[in-house]
Amino acid sequence: MEIVLRPVREADLPVLFEHQHDPEANRMAAFPARERDAFLAHWRGILAEEDVIVRTITADGEVVGDILAWDDGGRTLVGYWIGREHWGRGIATRALAAFVEDVTTRPLHAKVAEHNAGSIRVLEKCGFTRRGAPERGDDGIVDLLYVLEEARSGASHSAG
Repeated sequence: MEIVLRPVREADLPVLFEHQHDPEANRMAAFPARERDAFLAHWRGILAEEDVIVRTITADGEVVGDILAWDDGGRTLVGYWIGREHWGRGIATRALAAFVEDVTTRPLHAKVAEHNAGSIRVLEKCGFTRRGAPERGDDGIVDLLYVLEEARSGASHSAG
């Protein structure tokens, strides 16, 4: 399977909308879905930001998700979303490994819901380590913070 990270195209947004509108994906990510107009406005805002690095993830030419990095109050956060029909195929791990090679800012931070074991495994496989105590938000969701201090030498991936 060929994993490619490429610039986001307007034509990707309907697919990304469907991914984020999946109830099981929302539960795992502990992130609420946006309705179509709000989703499109949010994404157009992201794409207009010069300091946000955002890519569409494709697998064998099919749009399967997105990955991005942005400044969050002085620290760089990384986030990704893979459509549920593509979970369990190693796509997130390969995409994140490629992304952190291209994004050279360090440290990189990622927040993940404590119950999202799949995403925790992805972060750990890509060299992120857990830092600090779990944080319970006002919504009752417990988030964990993961940090990547240095690029892993010799990391291999097939994303291009």
